[in-house]
Amino acid sequence: MQMLTGIDQSDYSKLEKGRRYYTFEQCRKIAIALNTSMDYLAGLTDVKEPYPRKSANQ
Repeated sequence: MQMLTGIDQSDYSKLEKGRRYYTFEQCRKIAIALNTSMDYLAGLTDVKEPYPRKSANQ
C-alpha cells in the first residue's frame, strides 16, 4: 500500500488500527489506489465504483 499511496507504512498501520485519523490527502490517495470513492471509504455509500475521474493521478 505504501508503494501505491506514498503513505509511510507505520502511519498506514496507525490509520488501520484507528490510532490516527486520515487526512483528506491520505484518503484521496487510498481511494485512488483502491479504485473507489472517498464516500465509499467513509461508509457514506455502498457503491464501490468510483465517480468518473479526469485521470488516475488526480
